[in-house]
Amino acid sequence: MPTYEFTASPSFTVPIRHSEDLGKLVRQRRAEQGLLQIDLAGLAGTGNRFIVDLERGKPTLQLQKVLDVLDLMGLEVVVRRKGGNRHGE
Repeated sequence: MPTYEFTASPSFTVPIRHSEDLGKLVRQRRAEQGLLQIDLAGLAGTGNRFIVDLERGKPTLQLQKVLDVLDLMGLEVVVRRKGGNRHGE
């Protein structure tokens, strides 16, 4: 699985194809922000277990809670058509 490096660029994008990809991204971003899992859970109003599960890539987490945590971390989800994919055209 890839390691993601954040830059100050607002055009930073990372394709997420598996829940584990998202978990690694959240873990790295949290560490860069100097937060412990318990800190992020408190800021997000969730239990620590939710953050642990998110970072481990648990595929059955509640989507709105995931989106709320991403927003809190300064991240957002953008859906776009895959490049070179002719399906749905």
